[in-house]
Amino acid sequence: MDLDEINIARLKSGDTLAFECLYNKWSGKLYNFIMRISHGDGYLAEEIVQSVFIKIWENKDKIDSERSFSSYLYTIAKNQLFNIYEHRMVEFIYKEREGNEQNRKLYENSTEKDTDFHFLDDYIDKLIELLPPMRRNIYILSKRHLLSNKEIATRLHLSENTIESQLSKANRFIKEQLQKHYDLTIFLLYLYLFAGKY
Repeated sequence: MDLDEINIARLKSGDTLAFECLYNKWSGKLYNFIMRISHGDGYLAEEIVQSVFIKIWENKDKIDSERSFSSYLYTIAKNQLFNIYEHRMVEFIYKEREGNEQNRKLYENSTEKDTDFHFLDDYIDKLIELLPPMRRNIYILSKRHLLSNKEIATRLHLSENTIESQLSKANRFIKEQLQKHYDLTIFLLYLYLFAGKY
């Protein structure tokens, strides 16, 4: 049994010293890993390292001691990074759609980028069309018309809790669909998050 296996066994019983040992050994390696796949975003790397180890502690009793601990850490980190990027992408899309004309002019000098943007725009529109009618209407009022949950509730004669629930389900659906198309997502994330042209 190697040192990691010993510390994981102790961690599963709530040993904080074992947790500290694992953190000290792996946090720097995990930070470097996230830096590589996030194109050097130090702030994001620090945030994810902390988040991953919080998750490790909260789910310590579910850790599979027979599985590679490094693979477990990196998998959690990659999932968290993609979740953050997907959230940023969706937010960017709607900010861009509803943004001021000055931001839009940044795309006017690039036919290729305009094509990419419209492709992304169409892709999200298709996902929205797959939502149930009421959920789709609520989502459009929130994301395109920028109405608050209270304003939407008043307009549709529904409770704010219903609005919040429907938006949550719509966001989850879009996220799940994006997760099924990682190749497309990563390509678009590169264009809009890493290209530095906006």
